[in-house]
Amino acid sequence: MTVDFYSFAKGIVKGVLTPFYRIQTIGIEQFPKEGGVLLCANHISNLDPPVIGITAPRPIRFMAKEELFRAPVVKTLVKSLHAFPVKRGMNDRQALRTGLEVLKQGEVLGIFPEGTRSKDGRLKKALPGVGFFALRTEAAVVPCAIVGPYRPFVPLKVVYGAPIDMAPLRARKASPEEAADYIMDHIRRLLEEHQRA
Repeated sequence: MTVDFYSFAKGIVKGVLTPFYRIQTIGIEQFPKEGGVLLCANHISNLDPPVIGITAPRPIRFMAKEELFRAPVVKTLVKSLHAFPVKRGMNDRQALRTGLEVLKQGEVLGIFPEGTRSKDGRLKKALPGVGFFALRTEAAVVPCAIVGPYRPFVPLKVVYGAPIDMAPLRARKASPEEAADYIMDHIRRLLEEHQRA
């Protein structure tokens, strides 16, 4: 994957958002340095993708709602940032195939398991698509908690957890729904731990 424009954009966005939201990155040393990674985060703001993008150590391919690809200018921008469209509800077979290919190529796939933003900050039930990716590949599954709120000059935490051991679920052929719930439990624990801190 070419990262020239991605790196350029990352530098600019990082220079703006990091001091404005006093972004603190925690646990980044646990992020796999190579190989496919399924990065799963809670979703509380439209700024979540760029915030994760500037704190993660590797380029991320995000699944983005297809509506963003309808406006020519926005479409060009999000495609330049390596995002690809997905229809709401995670029943988009082409998006699923693309996501699997991203992981099999050893890249990082960024996904918000809830499928949409939580307006009250509380975790919602995960869609089964994230479980599908976790079970159908050998990619490392990394939970990420964005601990808000997004307020100017109020510290915002981005917490990366250790990769989740999905081997037992893969071995017993767990359902995508069960795997999705398992991943969300890890995100929930990160949130609870760092909201108290």
